[in-house]
Amino acid sequence: MKKKIILAVVSAASVLTLAACSSSSSQEIATMKGGKITVEDFYEEAKSQSTSQQIVQNMVIYKVFEEAYGDDVTDKEIQEKYDETADQYGDTFEDTLKTNGLTETSFKAQIKQSLAFEAGLRSHVEVTDDDLKTAWESFHPEVEAQIITTASEEDATAALTEITGGADFGDVAKEVSTDTTTKDDGGTIKFDSQDTDTVPADVQAAAFALEDGAVSEVITVTGQYANTFYLVKMVKNQAKGNSMDPYKDDLTEIATQTQMNDSTFVTSVIQEELKKANVKIKDSAFDEALSQYLTTDSSTAETSSSAATETTEESTEASTEASTVESTEASTTETTTAE
Repeated sequence: MKKKIILAVVSAASVLTLAACSSSSSQEIATMKGGKITVEDFYEEAKSQSTSQQIVQNMVIYKVFEEAYGDDVTDKEIQEKYDETADQYGDTFEDTLKTNGLTETSFKAQIKQSLAFEAGLRSHVEVTDDDLKTAWESFHPEVEAQIITTASEEDATAALTEITGGADFGDVAKEVSTDTTTKDDGGTIKFDSQDTDTVPADVQAAAFALEDGAVSEVITVTGQYANTFYLVKMVKNQAKGNSMDPYKDDLTEIATQTQMNDSTFVTSVIQEELKKANVKIKDSAFDEALSQYLTTDSSTAETSSSAATETTEESTEASTEASTVESTEASTTETTTAE
């Protein structure tokens, strides 16, 4: 899911960039009998669209953060995110880039912007002892388990019957599991309490409650379009104990991510960075594009928090994950005001 977000930003922003940054506003986009459409015509039309406000907001925020924190992003990090997305798309990756008006260079430029945004948020994080204690409450260290996923409850129940009847969990996983990532290895997987992208929270909770060698009942995970049914066998569980010290690095990262996903925190960071960069809107058509960040009016706080939530979700995704390969308008709405 997150792999799709990051591919949308450049294609969305490029619509306005074409009009605003063309070397010649009289350049012809199309001609027909009795008339023509120029870049200037396109810009005048585009800037009146509500989505253009969102695109400008998105472009300014990313530009500011890239200028301030781009040097903190390494080529290695960019390449890792690029390769990760390429692996997720497989053979369709190059076609997907072309469909979204992207090249390897422009896509990597977008990855850098997203990572710079994340770096900017991270630089403002301050983790307290109370934050660590809060992270500790829901923390569970990494476990080794086996999973089976099926598309129907009947298939999951049948698999459970086989296993309780003496069949090897790994053999059943290879035969019936729909999880292509793990089935060839007998469903083997490792995860901790933060790996919700790997294993759903309901499956985690059931797994953490199992003793070594125990198998769960059928676990139903509700999806947007269909349910998925899980079986879990615990291979090696481990209690976290009573001391946070061995896990302090993990807890610090959990607390950091918690702050970076908080809309109020994100709003305050964006406001601070825009102020520091002395951002000013010069085209009156876009006076409202950054109003929730450039004003101190408390009445805008709710709007700011909502916009910041969308910004955080996309950043986290590209950070990875990245921000959808859908329509320009839809993607712009999601990526404006961010893995």
